Amino acid sequence: MYLRFTQRTNADGSVVRYVALAHNRRVDGKSKPDVLMNLGRIDRLDVGGLLGLAASIRKHFGDGLDNCGQADDAVEIGQHAGSAPIEVVDSRPVGAVWLLEGLWRHLAVASAIKKAADGRRFTTNMERVLFALVANRAIAPMSKLSAAEWASQDVIIPGLAAMDDDQAYRAMDLLVEADTQGEVQEAVFFAVAHLLNLEVDLLFFDTTSTYFERDEEESGEQAFRTYGKSKDHRDDLPQIVIGLAVTREGIPVRVWCWPGHSNDQSVLEQVKDDMRAWKLGRVITVVDRGFSSADNLAYLRRAGGHYIAGMRMRDGGALVEQALSRQGRYQQVRDNLRVKEVRLDGAGDVRFIICHNPDQEQRDKQHREQAITRIEAELERIRAQREREARRELSAKAREKAETAHVRAECALRDHPTLKRWIRQQKNGRLVIDRAKVKAEERLDGKYLLATSDPDISTEDAALGYKNLLEAERGFRDMKSELLLRPIFHRLEHRIRAHVLICWLALLLTRVAERGCGQRWPRINRELSRLSQVTLAGPAGTVIHTTPLRPAQRAVYQALSITPPARVSVFEPA
Repeated sequence: MYLRFTQRTNADGSVVRYVALAHNRRVDGKSKPDVLMNLGRIDRLDVGGLLGLAASIRKHFGDGLDNCGQADDAVEIGQHAGSAPIEVVDSRPVGAVWLLEGLWRHLAVASAIKKAADGRRFTTNMERVLFALVANRAIAPMSKLSAAEWASQDVIIPGLAAMDDDQAYRAMDLLVEADTQGEVQEAVFFAVAHLLNLEVDLLFFDTTSTYFERDEEESGEQAFRTYGKSKDHRDDLPQIVIGLAVTREGIPVRVWCWPGHSNDQSVLEQVKDDMRAWKLGRVITVVDRGFSSADNLAYLRRAGGHYIAGMRMRDGGALVEQALSRQGRYQQVRDNLRVKEVRLDGAGDVRFIICHNPDQEQRDKQHREQAITRIEAELERIRAQREREARRELSAKAREKAETAHVRAECALRDHPTLKRWIRQQKNGRLVIDRAKVKAEERLDGKYLLATSDPDISTEDAALGYKNLLEAERGFRDMKSELLLRPIFHRLEHRIRAHVLICWLALLLTRVAERGCGQRWPRINRELSRLSQVTLAGPAGTVIHTTPLRPAQRAVYQALSITPPARVSVFEPA
């Protein structure tokens, strides 16, 4: 029931307002007001009598409580006769954390952590602390000290009232110890595969690197933070190498960490052995050109395994020449992809597939022409300046200085990271455009070469499967940008591994959320963060309410089969 106000305009222009006690009833599918009692004109109303009636109702029935002691869905906030006001004493967002909590339990992460903590004596639930760290990484990534404050004061973490940074570090140590042999990742993987009915016949693997904010690397044979070829273009900082295996749906199923000087060719054996221990059955491993050495590909075929591998084309060699010289018609796979299978002499049962992207062909041609134009302009500038200096009457010292400047400009052009590939240095030291290299590159525009050992996979599926390797690259990109994997400030190796595992778990939860509701995680996070839990305190006690669900928020929970937070979660009588 509610108070319904109406008004009437008199002939003299004055307005008279009326009030009535009413409720809504549904007629022919529509809600219409039904007046229960007319209370009369507002200017003639017995306000004191109505307030006394309200006080009597509150005296007998309390502040919105039914006879079972449960809080009503609507609590009126205001000043009533003979009572103190109800105050808002706390308000925190709960929507995104609640979603991640549901996924955390569905994916068996909670049970895996609890199993590892059995028999340990902790003053705080370490599984809850780890969930808080993972949720923080997904929602608002920050340092471990700030994450502890965030979990204690800024959000609602179910089952965790507060935590500090020491507890965060102990939880990280427990996570690394529990996952020494990949037990946590294995339990999570099979839970995800069962929940989402994942296809794991194709697993995509790639590596990246991340750096540390310090200038010196560790020393010794067991050094972890070392200098190496940085994929973040920070060769000046120590780093580690991170490997990630994902399914064709983009779900990350396992993560690895290696010392910063590890190269792609040296880590694939461990990846193959670790995945074989999970006994997945028929699995085709998809790798990029950095892993396509003969030894790596042979190792991937052990125990009945197969691979789809990108091959290096710009290095030349007899293999590439044979593939490009084979005649045959391309098969249209998609608007921007054509494929052609070729058989090469001496390759055994390995199949080779040439893929051609017409759009990429135009981009490659445009980039090369822009580079050639830039080189020609720079060479012409150096030549013209050298001729002007030759016509001028200069001292020997001035001529030597001018020639040094010319040579320095040529050296800068020769060593340019993107232009040097098109330049050739003659015997007299002068630079010219390598026309043979330009002509050879024209044959490769928009093309890339694949090799597969699987005799059953179709040419189309092999090509499209290799394109899905971009999912691993997208995982690295999101870990570094949205989850703030880098830079890492930890010093101890096991803490570094724990940090990477936490980022992997956050990526896993966000990917499952994205796949379930068809939206990107930043959009989901932004929408659900508007759902809050409000703590109200009054004479009758304290009650915790959740703000009403919006349609978009309800749709996310329904898509992922997660029950949203209750409207009233806690009531503590005074």
